[in-house]
Amino acid sequence: MSAPEGDGSRVTSVLAHLGSMVAVAAILGVVTAGLAIPFATVVGMTAQDVADSVNDLPDELETKALPQRTRILAKDGSTLATLYDENRVNVPLTQVSKTMRQAIVAIEDYRFYQHGALDLKGTLRAFVTNQASGSTRQGGSSITQQMVKLTLLNQAKTEAERKAAMEDTFARKIRELQYAIGFEKNYSKDWILERYLNIAYFGDGVYGIQAAARHYFSKDARKLNLRESATLAGLVKNPVGYDPTSFPDKALARRNLVLDRMAQLNVVATKTAESTKNQDLNLKITPNRNGCLFSEAPFFCDYVVNYLKADPALGKTREERADLLTSGGLTIKTTIDPRFQKAADKSVQSHVYAPEQAVGALALLEPKTGNVRALSQSRPMGSKKGKGETYINYTVPKEVGGARGFQAGSTFKVFVLAQAINQKIPLTTTIDSPERKTFQEEAYENCGGVPYGNGEFSVPNSTQSGPMNLYTGTRLSVNTFFMALEQMTGLCKPYSLARKMGVNLTNPNGGAEGAAERVPNFPLGVADATPLEMAEAYATFAARGVHCDARPVAVIQDANGTTVKKYSKKCDRVMPAASADAVNDILRGVNEAGGFGYQNNIQPNQPSAGKTGTTNSANSVWFVGYTPTLAGASMIAGANADGSPSSLIGKSVGGTRLFNASGSGTAGPMWGDTFKAIQQWLPDENFVKPDASAIAGVPKMVPSTGGMSPSQATDLLEQAGFQVADGGMRDTGYPRGTVAYTNPSGGSQAPSGSVVTLYISTGQRNVAPKPDPKPSTTSKPEDRSSPRDRDDDDDRGRGRGRGRG
Repeated sequence: MSAPEGDGSRVTSVLAHLGSMVAVAAILGVVTAGLAIPFATVVGMTAQDVADSVNDLPDELETKALPQRTRILAKDGSTLATLYDENRVNVPLTQVSKTMRQAIVAIEDYRFYQHGALDLKGTLRAFVTNQASGSTRQGGSSITQQMVKLTLLNQAKTEAERKAAMEDTFARKIRELQYAIGFEKNYSKDWILERYLNIAYFGDGVYGIQAAARHYFSKDARKLNLRESATLAGLVKNPVGYDPTSFPDKALARRNLVLDRMAQLNVVATKTAESTKNQDLNLKITPNRNGCLFSEAPFFCDYVVNYLKADPALGKTREERADLLTSGGLTIKTTIDPRFQKAADKSVQSHVYAPEQAVGALALLEPKTGNVRALSQSRPMGSKKGKGETYINYTVPKEVGGARGFQAGSTFKVFVLAQAINQKIPLTTTIDSPERKTFQEEAYENCGGVPYGNGEFSVPNSTQSGPMNLYTGTRLSVNTFFMALEQMTGLCKPYSLARKMGVNLTNPNGGAEGAAERVPNFPLGVADATPLEMAEAYATFAARGVHCDARPVAVIQDANGTTVKKYSKKCDRVMPAASADAVNDILRGVNEAGGFGYQNNIQPNQPSAGKTGTTNSANSVWFVGYTPTLAGASMIAGANADGSPSSLIGKSVGGTRLFNASGSGTAGPMWGDTFKAIQQWLPDENFVKPDASAIAGVPKMVPSTGGMSPSQATDLLEQAGFQVADGGMRDTGYPRGTVAYTNPSGGSQAPSGSVVTLYISTGQRNVAPKPDPKPSTTSKPEDRSSPRDRDDDDDRGRGRGRGRG
């Protein structure tokens, strides 16, 4: 007999309920295993089928550490940047407010602390309700089951694994059930709830309750109140659909549902729930800032990331190291000083504007440690070329994420200067330095003792000309002087010294190592360099000959605060301390009266030294300077959008069109403004005077020896680093046989190692002859004492009886 018309749906419903009862019967057949299967796909399966499927699975799911964000900290402990694939900060359950724990349990699994791995009552209720309605209206998964699903999804490495973790199949649900039982056997309820709160996604790019609390309400999870807790608890069911930043009305309705449920369960009083429902969401958003782009020092951050990606201690491959940085929950303590960074940024950005066809860059590095204190450039990080933004890091070498650099001009002269001093060439060595001179390539000895070549080339001066010594030739940056000085040192040793001091010299044109850059005009700065390299090199002088590798990171800790790696300073002596002291003494002249730095008023109120650099066509200009405790390299270069060099002449720099450019006048003020701002935080130290006994030609005061015995005077002069010669006897008022005077005279300056002539007194005062008789009786005898005699008087007044001047 056919069913009456209109009763087809009723028959279908009855059959569906019968099918549900069969499924329930199958489920109940395996209750002894602690299971309840909350879906209709088991219809047609026997209890034994279900049990067999469960028994084929492993008992436990490995719980790997959850990905956490990495923090990069400045020297003062402030956060410089965060890196993450998932914005998460794990916290123990004790650091989650009580109301937050109550809210999540109330809305997701109110019997969580009463049932086992599965809530049989809730599962069956949801199962029957969903079957009767023909749709999914209630969820039956316990918090433990949800945690299992999220764990499987989190640990999926391939697209296939991610798909398997999400697919709506019997196999997946059976797998999750077995794993849930394993968790309940081996872990406490609190541990499961803690992991759930840390693994859950809360929308808008935040994972875990701590990151959610910080993002939505700018507070820690332990401080969440009822209103905030209910809001966050409501998000986990549908973090995208209930995202309060995109759908505030839906988020508000969901929050109120959570409050109603908490009141229904007597977790909070009904009156409290109702008053809280009348409140707005009152979000206090802390923006997600993932990566260096959002850092206060983006290019220093970029340098740190690339520096660590190159460290084999952090992983076998660059990919492994990158993954650790974005998911390892590391704390990276860096060497940057935010005060120095702000000062550098202010100076650089005021001297070169972002959209201009020039780039300003400055690096600050601490001598004796290599700690990088600041990296600044005029072009901001970003992709908006119209605003001058770029991802090219002009401050550091290409190997750590930067550009190839720009020719450094005459800042390279110091490597020839230092090598000349290492070779005991006296500082007073005088070389005729004409305005232009032709040099023969065969006069330059290359590595292996062979001449560089057979050609010739002409070099002009751009400053002054004439006889120059190591002091004046350096202070005035005389090209022909240094080309002649390099003939004394050869090509190999200055080049090698520059590499030892941190300049990343390369050979882009092939051939023998360094052949493309190890050329006669090397001291004129033909090689490319970056501000960090040059700051590192000049810091070697400030550290009295000890070179330290640039170090941006001090220590790395894991999520538990355990040290993963400590980055100790890497320092080596590359020249004698006396040689570095002599270089410092010479380079001080650049920032003192008569030097180019002094003329441009760039010197801070502390002892400082430096060197200018300007390239042909003014493609780049440099000033590299330092105090005893900080080195800095300032560069302004003409740069096209792709970073390729071009002349600064005719370009707008700092809002002013340049018709000429120089290291001291263009790049120097950018250096000077930085150091003047930060000198308040630098120790008041002075350079060590060069040791005249170790360095030939150091200007030194000649001791006053008038009235001393010849042996006593000789000892004193030799101890001061002078050679002594006998000048014979002279008539003076000193006792016979004692020193009458010296040449050079006592109290004057003379090069160390030079000859001081000693004159011995006859005991007879030198009397001027009487003048011829004159008609006038008012005339006086002419004073015919020589300047040397007058110096003798000065010597006697200062030194008699004390043995020194």
